[in-house]
Amino acid sequence: MNEFTLPDGLTDVVLVLVFSLLIGLSQRRLNLNNNTTLFGTDRTFTLIGLFGYLLYHFKPDDFSLFAGGGLVLALLLGLNYYMKMAKEGEFGMTAIITALITYCMGPLVCLTPSWFYVSVVVVILLLSEMKSTFVELAQKMNNDEFITLAKFLLIAFIILPMLPDERIIPDVSLTPYRIWLATVIVSAISYISYLLRQYVFHGSGVLVSGIIGGLYSSTATITILSRKSKSAPVDKLPDYLTAMYMAIGMMFLRLMIIIAIFNWTVFTHLLLPMTFMMLFSCGVGLYTYLRNKPTKRLSFEKDDDQQVQEARENPLEFKVALIFAFLFVLFSLLTHYAVVYVGTKGINLLSLVAGFGDITPFVLNLLEGDFKGVTVQMMVSAILLATLSNNLIKMSYAIGFSGGRRELRKPLMRGFLTISLVNAVVFLACLLF
Repeated sequence: MNEFTLPDGLTDVVLVLVFSLLIGLSQRRLNLNNNTTLFGTDRTFTLIGLFGYLLYHFKPDDFSLFAGGGLVLALLLGLNYYMKMAKEGEFGMTAIITALITYCMGPLVCLTPSWFYVSVVVVILLLSEMKSTFVELAQKMNNDEFITLAKFLLIAFIILPMLPDERIIPDVSLTPYRIWLATVIVSAISYISYLLRQYVFHGSGVLVSGIIGGLYSSTATITILSRKSKSAPVDKLPDYLTAMYMAIGMMFLRLMIIIAIFNWTVFTHLLLPMTFMMLFSCGVGLYTYLRNKPTKRLSFEKDDDQQVQEARENPLEFKVALIFAFLFVLFSLLTHYAVVYVGTKGINLLSLVAGFGDITPFVLNLLEGDFKGVTVQMMVSAILLATLSNNLIKMSYAIGFSGGRRELRKPLMRGFLTISLVNAVVFLACLLF
């Protein structure tokens, strides 16, 4: 008995019809409540897709019939567009371009892999449905937003490839390319957190400020939240405490992302302790919230305070990038000469010093550097010690910038010291085992 097989080309023509119909239906749905004149919707788009498939199928070698049919279709669509402008004063070309892409659906299905032509259909459907989303997004965007995007493209895809990957100092594993690569990756993480805060969670409350801000800079976020908590109502203080502890948890997540990018071996050693510290820090925040019964929900009022607006300033400033690059070079030199003159014990001292500011340059320097005698275990211990030092410093920042407020002093010390104590235990465990 012969096995049943589909006729040649049947699958292709069915796919063309289905995709063309879906595109046409999306066009009809978009114009259900409009009074504008349309050249066609579902049936028209289906026939346009079939028309393109037939002309390609009859003469697939040189595309002559297909090209001729495309010119005729483009002429008809052009006339329709001209009449639409003259009579109704509308200038949108989205439907016309969509029709031309639908005409190409036949060759796309026949000549390209499935992931490609399905992706084309998905993009058309998404772009058609997201018109209002794009309008709302454009209304939210700052005047300089595209300048900021241009800055990121400049530092990531123009400046970075131009830099040489040759050592500046013979004995120090430090090259212009590596310095700027570290700057680009850290800037990218900060930029993504900025976009989330600005456009996805715009106008959200204190908790989101802690979570998203912690991905950008936990130290800066805790400083800003502490300033704002100085004058916040007493019943809202648990929200600020929760947000601060969440920011610490996000610091561990941010470090894990960076470590995974630059040194997978160190990441595998730190995955368990870092994940535990992230969950524990967030757990302290959740416990702080739940034990305060008067506050039934987290604060989601709009952050229109000037201090919170500071957290939304775009991180892609060249001065910020240059400061990071300078710190990266500084810690490279300090780590190298500390190992040379003090031995590997000097790294632990640098870990404590790095905790007074942003520990990211120090961590990246450890991951990127080629220091004699520095093992993976030493790097793991140094990174955990730096987080411990940094958390203790952030506790002093939180107490200081909140004005030593009586209602906050004890809860802040209790929460930060608990996280720091567990951090110390994790550090000692990794050091011993």
